[in-house]
Amino acid sequence: MTLTLTNKDGEMLRGDHGAATKMAMSILVRMAEVANAEELIDITSAHIDSTVYIGEAGLEFAERLASLGAKVAVPTTLNVSGLDEQHWQEWAVPSEWARQAHRQMLAYQSMGTIPTWTCAPYQIETRPAFGQQIAWGESNAIIFANSVIGARTERYPDLFDICCAITGRAPNIGLHITENRAGGLLLNVKDIPENLQLSDDFYPVLGHFIGNTAHDQIPVIDGMCIVPSEDQLKALGAAAASSGAVALFHMVSITPEAPTHEAAFQGRHPQKTIKVTTELLRESRRQLTRTDSERLDMVVLGSPHFSLAEFKQLARLVAGKQKNPSVKFLVTSSRAMTQLARQAGFIDALTAFGAQLTVDTCILTTPMLPPEIKYLMTNSAKFAYYAPGLLERKIAFGSLKDCVNSAIEGKVIRDDSLWEN
Repeated sequence: MTLTLTNKDGEMLRGDHGAATKMAMSILVRMAEVANAEELIDITSAHIDSTVYIGEAGLEFAERLASLGAKVAVPTTLNVSGLDEQHWQEWAVPSEWARQAHRQMLAYQSMGTIPTWTCAPYQIETRPAFGQQIAWGESNAIIFANSVIGARTERYPDLFDICCAITGRAPNIGLHITENRAGGLLLNVKDIPENLQLSDDFYPVLGHFIGNTAHDQIPVIDGMCIVPSEDQLKALGAAAASSGAVALFHMVSITPEAPTHEAAFQGRHPQKTIKVTTELLRESRRQLTRTDSERLDMVVLGSPHFSLAEFKQLARLVAGKQKNPSVKFLVTSSRAMTQLARQAGFIDALTAFGAQLTVDTCILTTPMLPPEIKYLMTNSAKFAYYAPGLLERKIAFGSLKDCVNSAIEGKVIRDDSLWEN
C-alpha cells in the first residue's frame, strides 16, 4: 500500500513547521508505512507514555525534541513519571535516578503538555468523547478509552505517541477503523452469581482471565446482571491489557459500542464462545498470587492510579483503625485525584491508619522499594501480574477489604467465601 500525505503533512515532513515537527513527522510516516497505512488522520488528543524514565535513550529523545522547540498540536496529557517530586526521598530512590527522571519530566512539560502525571487520564475533565480519534499510550488508558469511553486509539508505543501529539496526526489503522472494532470472542458470564459480580475483586480476576484467553480477538462480555462502576471497568481493562494484548472489549448493554449483542459483533457471528464459570475464575484468581507464605511487608494500591471514589471507599474501610506497624501501606494516585481526596477529608483517615501516599509515579516504574521489602499484597491484577518480574518480589492478590484486614493483622488473610460456590 502507498501512504498518501496531505499538503500539510508534506510541509511538516519538509521542515516548514520547524525541526521538531519534521523529526516527529518523519518517524510517524515511517511507522505508518511499516503498518501499511494508506493515510494519516487528525487526532483530538494524545497521552504520552514515554514520560517514564527507563534510561538514557528515552531521556535523550525527549531532550532532543525539546531542544528543537517541540510543541504539541493537540491537548496532551502525561503518563506517570519516574519520580514523585515531593516524596521520593522517603524511599530508596537513588539520587542520580531522581535527577535524570526529573530532567525527562521537564523536557515533556516544555512541549506545552498538561502535567497530569497519571496512568489514568480518563479520570480528569478533559478526557475524550465517544468517537473521537486519539493517540494514547499506556495499556490501561488505551483499553479504557476504547472500551468504556468509545474513543478510538491503537496501542501506541513509547516515543511514537509524542510524535503523534506534535503533528496532530496518526496512522489510520487498526482500532481507528470501525470494522476492526467488531467483537470476535464471546464470553458468557450469565452463570456467575450476582453477589460475585457485585464484588470489586471479580473484575480484575475476570480481566486477567480475558487477557489469557482472548489472544488477538476482541472479547465481548455478555450475561452481566449488574452495571459495573467505572472503577470496576478500569480494573477489568487494566488486567486484560496486562496478561494479554487486549486494547478493546465490549460489555453488552453497558459499554457504548455494545448496546446489543448484535451491535458488539457488528452483525457477525462470534468466532468462538466460552462459558465463563466460577471454577475458571477461581483458577485465574489463584494465578495472581505468587507466594505460599502469609508474610506481608507492604500493601500496594493504585495500579492504575486511585480515583476519588476509591479514596472514599478506602477511607471508609480504614476509619478508626490502624495498620500493623510491621506493614507498610502505600496508595499511588495522581496529584489531581489526591488533591480532591484531601479536600474531601479522605486523606486524613488514611494518614491516621498509617498509610503513605505517592503521586505522579508508579511503584512499577521507579526504584523506590528497599531490599528488605519482599512480600507484597495488592487488589490490582495488573500490579500482581507485573510485580514478580519487574520488582522481583512475592505477591498476594486480594480484595480491597482483604488488603486492609491483612495490613491490620500483619499477615496475608483473605475471605474466599464468594469464590467457593
